[in-house]
Amino acid sequence: MDLWELVENVVRPLGYEPLEVRLHGAGKTQVLTVRLERLDEAPITVADLQRANRIIGLELDRADPIRGSYRLEVESPGPDRPLLTRRHFERFAGLKVKVRTEEGGFTGRVVEVGEDAVTFELAGGERRTLPLGGFKATLAEWPSEPR
Repeated sequence: MDLWELVENVVRPLGYEPLEVRLHGAGKTQVLTVRLERLDEAPITVADLQRANRIIGLELDRADPIRGSYRLEVESPGPDRPLLTRRHFERFAGLKVKVRTEEGGFTGRVVEVGEDAVTFELAGGERRTLPLGGFKATLAEWPSEPR
């Protein structure tokens, strides 16, 4: 079982979804960063993060998947919130996102979300449709109200 699976299996029953699970650094300076959001799409609170940190930490101690010492950091989605699933794009439809593909990157507004593709409108009105999973995207602007 990889780290993503381990974290997801622990946090999903608590009502959270992992947006990032990343082990970085080396030796004694390894850091496991976990970014979460709530499945009910309410803003994540400090209490949520503390709860998740405690539960993830217990499971990591039990499973012991990381060689050597590390520091666990559980965070909110933050300003560069990744969009990973169709549901994420539907939730933030109408907002600007930064998109990275193998060919390069662009900023565009999410204008259409299909079963397996997302359409973006670029600054000049041009539209680009990309297959879900074929690119990386993060929010470029935040909604005025929680979504």
